[in-house]
Amino acid sequence: MMQISTDPASNKHSLLNVMHRFMAAANNMDETIMVPSLLRDVPLEEQAANNNNDEESRVASSKRDMYEHYLLLKSIKNDMEWGLLKREMSSGASFLEIAVKQQEEEEQPSGKGELPVEDNADLEHQFHYHLRGLFGVLSKLTLQADHLTNRYKREIGGGNFMR
Repeated sequence: MMQISTDPASNKHSLLNVMHRFMAAANNMDETIMVPSLLRDVPLEEQAANNNNDEESRVASSKRDMYEHYLLLKSIKNDMEWGLLKREMSSGASFLEIAVKQQEEEEQPSGKGELPVEDNADLEHQFHYHLRGLFGVLSKLTLQADHLTNRYKREIGGGNFMR
């Protein structure tokens, strides 16, 4: 008989595992990049050339330098660790919080406090849709954090101090 693991974190396709991989990559990025200001004005062009994404994502990433990208990844990591409530209490706005607020404003139901019946009936579909999106986004963010860390080591020389 085949045994199925009861520990969700041990399943490589679990949300917890994907979140853990991103957090580990972001922590590694934080530990490696000792002087983030050195990333200012270093373009992300190398990553845009390696990706086969559409033209819009290349244009958007080429406008950002590595420092802004570092701040974005760090902000998302903090939002995942502490949630949006802590950010609201300190009255700072993160990239993630701004996007969530814009989404909520666009999708506010016209009724008072209750979702329309068709929204309640399709909650499972909505959950799976957003879960797939979350998996995709976290996987891309993990790759970006790893890329930023490796590029910092290569360009700034983070690994040369031990020689």
